[in-house]
Amino acid sequence: MKLRILFAAAMIGAAGAAPAAAEPQEVRQETMKKVGGATGAMAKMVKGEADFDADAVMAALTTMSEAADGFGDLFPEGSETGFKTEAAPAIWSDRAGFEAAIMQFKSDVDAGIAAAPADLDGLKAVFGPITKNCGACHEDYRQKNS
Repeated sequence: MKLRILFAAAMIGAAGAAPAAAEPQEVRQETMKKVGGATGAMAKMVKGEADFDADAVMAALTTMSEAADGFGDLFPEGSETGFKTEAAPAIWSDRAGFEAAIMQFKSDVDAGIAAAPADLDGLKAVFGPITKNCGACHEDYRQKNS
């Protein structure tokens, strides 16, 4: 248990969060909130609700890339329930598929960073594959709580 708490605290630090969470469910929820915020910032640009900002795009992509690093480790055995988790049982029954989805997400985000979108068209080109990964992963590995 101590190792899990230390790992969770390290992951929060790596993801740039200030407070240390004691349980992996909390850490992964905070991590996903950061990914959601990063996605939302870019989505506003893509939808024309915000002006394109290359620095904000790179910051958002960096946030997403850092979140993907070790994300699968935030789903250890025994963390299937609690803390209003939306983690689907498939994470544990199809671990290889879950890890592959994370790796694909990380790969597409890192390709976006390498592309360094300099305009809205560049952002749109990298944003589509990234959000497709988000949707596919949520379809298979997330369950909504009622």
